Amino acid sequence: MSPGFASNAPAVAAVDWGTTRMRVWLIDGQGKVLAERRGDDGLITAQQKGFSILLEGHLAAMGAPEALPVIICGMAGSRQGWLEAPYVTVPAPIGAILAGAAKVPGQSRDIRIVPGLAQRLTDAPDVMRGEETQLAGAGLPARGRQLVCMPGTHSKWVLVEDGAVAGFGTWPTGELFSVLAAHSILRHSLGEHPKPVTSDNPFFRRWCETALGEGGDVTSRLFSIRAAGLLQDLKADDAAACLSGLLIGGEIASASRRHGAGAEPVVLIASGALAALYQAALGLAGLEVRTVDADEAVRAGLVEAARENGMIARIGAAR
Repeated sequence: MSPGFASNAPAVAAVDWGTTRMRVWLIDGQGKVLAERRGDDGLITAQQKGFSILLEGHLAAMGAPEALPVIICGMAGSRQGWLEAPYVTVPAPIGAILAGAAKVPGQSRDIRIVPGLAQRLTDAPDVMRGEETQLAGAGLPARGRQLVCMPGTHSKWVLVEDGAVAGFGTWPTGELFSVLAAHSILRHSLGEHPKPVTSDNPFFRRWCETALGEGGDVTSRLFSIRAAGLLQDLKADDAAACLSGLLIGGEIASASRRHGAGAEPVVLIASGALAALYQAALGLAGLEVRTVDADEAVRAGLVEAARENGMIARIGAAR
């Protein structure tokens, strides 16, 4: 962690508070990052040690002023979090979502938590928390239709129309990989510690193409990974690549069918190795991709949320 920051005065602290991790930035009035801290102080730790105690500890270490306002997104606003920030029902404009941040009572400073989104369709109920802030920081155009992919433990696919979230869906691809790798028959094929899958792995690409070609039906192919180990001497690392390609390809095929991927590029909000895997898989699906770094998106979204809630002024606004 690096607590030092420039001489510019911070205008707001921005916090991305996840289940296991926490990131804090000090931001000036122009949206520039002055300091950053990261740690394993996510929701689980905060439930034990206290949200306020953890936050104030990070802010003190960064030299933040006592009256500095704080804008938060993520699991701190969940039912198990610091304060349940009520879901905003879609369809909803992204700006209006941010403006509805819930204020944490009983604090010496102004602390607000961005609400999540709820899709209340009878046949497709869904929720998200944290990804709405990434949407706000992804630089989406104010007009037109955008299909957004945010991969992860629970991948989100979001349809945005004219700056409003029209609908979304969740594919628990990362969780499925972990569960299948550790608690199914496939654990014998993948072993305990397979190497991270890379986008140029031929097994990843071939099994991704298989899932895409079969329209996302992956359940009938899962046992083939085990059989390939027994009959074709498939190695553990390659078995992991097969499973990753199968699940990601299945997700993309299913999401494209549900949301109608069209001529416009899919906006991929992701970072690191996960971004590379999805870029490759989307390319195999014949889809154009515009990639936005997930870390930069959530930070920019928090800045926009601070502006929507009057914590910092809009650039160029009348003084």
